[in-house]
Amino acid sequence: MQRLKNKTCVVTGAARGIGRAIAARFHDEGAAVIVTDIDEEAGAATAADIGCRFVALDVREEADWLRLAGIVPVADVVVNNAGVTGFEAGMVAHDPEHASLADWRAVHQVNLDGTFLGCRYAIGAMKAAGTGSIINISSRSGLVGIPGAAAYASSKAAIRNHSKTVALYCAQQGWKIRCNSVHPAAILTPIWEPMLGDGPDRDAKMQTLVADTPLRRFGMPDEVAAIAVLLASDEATYVTGTEVNIDGGLLAGAAASPG
Repeated sequence: MQRLKNKTCVVTGAARGIGRAIAARFHDEGAAVIVTDIDEEAGAATAADIGCRFVALDVREEADWLRLAGIVPVADVVVNNAGVTGFEAGMVAHDPEHASLADWRAVHQVNLDGTFLGCRYAIGAMKAAGTGSIINISSRSGLVGIPGAAAYASSKAAIRNHSKTVALYCAQQGWKIRCNSVHPAAILTPIWEPMLGDGPDRDAKMQTLVADTPLRRFGMPDEVAAIAVLLASDEATYVTGTEVNIDGGLLAGAAASPG
């Protein structure tokens, strides 16, 4: 059974990683998927591989969201997945003492402002029908402090809170528009490649990075996509304003304290 048949689904940051996995899984479940990304070449290639539509989108830019609203005025599901860690250009200080204001703002602009604009777009695209599902990709880092990635942790925590605000607002309006956040921990995506490298010690590095995870492995993008499918589907019509952790048991108890 195709659980998303006849649904129009927009996924941001879908050129690679978790976003790509969600877009592919949504397509397999019968949805009409719109892949969006700031990387036009990679985004168009991903859309062609999946068999869906691509629309260029910089989630930081209000004008881009307004353009998307003109192209896709009605949507059933919006996944705000696009995000950055702040380390894309290399290792820089992101601790509370040494992080620059510019670097702090750059992370929040993508992760938090992008999610705010995505939620606002989603409400506009769903309120005529009065139903829909907004899925915001937060992080395990949005639930605990991360000394070396203060901006990332702060932005992801704010996404969790804003998801609840959006859920309550939509319910207050009498709409059946749901909003939830998903909190992945160590998911094996290209974002980890700078830390893992391709040398002979790659496997050892991977094991070190998941040493505190009870299941002792990285999660896979398809495992996050499975959660997104559930939240997008009509099987989850009573689920709103909540968060779903997908962390291999990392936050289950004190014995799995995050490093």
